[in-house]
Amino acid sequence: MKSESIRPIKALSGGVEVPGDKSISHRYAMLAALAEGTSELRNFAAARDCHSTLACMKALGAGVELQGATVRVTGHGLCGLKSSWRTLDAENSGTTIRLLSGILSGQSFTTKITGDASLQKRPMKRVMTPLREMGADIRARDENFPPLEIRGSKLRAIYYQTPMASAQVKSAVLLAGLYADGETSVTEPAPTRDHTELALQEFGATVGKSNRTISIEPNPTLHPVSLDVPGDLSSAVFFIAAASLFSESNLYIGNVGLNPTRSAILDFFTQMGASVSVAHLQTKGGEVVGDLTVKGARLKGGLVSGDLVPLLIDELPMLAALGPYTEQGIEIRDAGELRVKESDRIAALAENLKRMGANVEEFPDGLRVASGKLQGAEIDPRDDHRIAMAFAVAGLGAAGETRILNADCAGVSYPTFFSELRRLAEG
Repeated sequence: MKSESIRPIKALSGGVEVPGDKSISHRYAMLAALAEGTSELRNFAAARDCHSTLACMKALGAGVELQGATVRVTGHGLCGLKSSWRTLDAENSGTTIRLLSGILSGQSFTTKITGDASLQKRPMKRVMTPLREMGADIRARDENFPPLEIRGSKLRAIYYQTPMASAQVKSAVLLAGLYADGETSVTEPAPTRDHTELALQEFGATVGKSNRTISIEPNPTLHPVSLDVPGDLSSAVFFIAAASLFSESNLYIGNVGLNPTRSAILDFFTQMGASVSVAHLQTKGGEVVGDLTVKGARLKGGLVSGDLVPLLIDELPMLAALGPYTEQGIEIRDAGELRVKESDRIAALAENLKRMGANVEEFPDGLRVASGKLQGAEIDPRDDHRIAMAFAVAGLGAAGETRILNADCAGVSYPTFFSELRRLAEG
């Protein structure tokens, strides 16, 4: 397990293009495997999670051809998947196992799917409940955890109100709705990222939206596509945060996905006083894309709570780690979901910030991080990519050396993160 040493720097400058968006790559790969023909997906995410999805689709009978960052997926139609002779392995990817559960529920065969030790601790009941309501036969360890055994069934259409704001739950139900006997609808308590709806439309499905209710018509003929995956905004956030810390920073981030259900993080950075400008906005494949320029700024801090939480869920670790560098600190509430991510992110953030000398108050649903100075320390990311990258950024402004243990875990979403960070720090 490789560690990374982070030392104080003076600025971040230059240009970078972040890897393809993880959320979009997952969805494109799954739908391409259900389409009739070969889809070409360019700038596909380098993240291990997304390649876990590709491996699962290949095991289910789709053709998968990799050439650099371009993936060609050949599907055989909505009912063209085949039973896998082995248990599918989602590895560390909650998106893979939860979204695939929706697709597998409507098949004519039985599938077993599991993941690594971390994934086997993540709750699946949230997707099992609505899928069972549709008629799915899903069995899980302790009725909640992987491995899952999914016995494909004829599915009935439902109207489902999600008890929590979760794009994964919504997506699992919509994907199962492709195989239902009528229109399936999902109503959310708060808006979540809409990549599934946009991707379904690009592949030819009929999707309806009214306020917070999304509906899907069953049994579409999905057609192959030729699409570029936008750069991952959640990955760009680490560089936005790092550049903001230093007055002499001047950073350009090209081709970033700026989907309105994801770009709330830019609004929050702006409210904190960050200097982030957007240029060259355009829409590709239903997704908004643009370029960002980031300069150093004094950050005020702020509160993340309520409906804002699901819109910033992946960016919260970085915001928390920025807390000591802001004038008023950062407070995060209503974010109990962070405790069931790749790690208990609330506990991991609190523990490692305290190691660096931060003043932290931990709550069941979040934490408060006060303004203050940080000291380099040894960081245990708990095998969580976002924790590792967040503390790498925090270490740039700390006194002395910060050592990130098991830094390889960043490869789950951004395999070249540390090398890119060093390059930009050297200016």
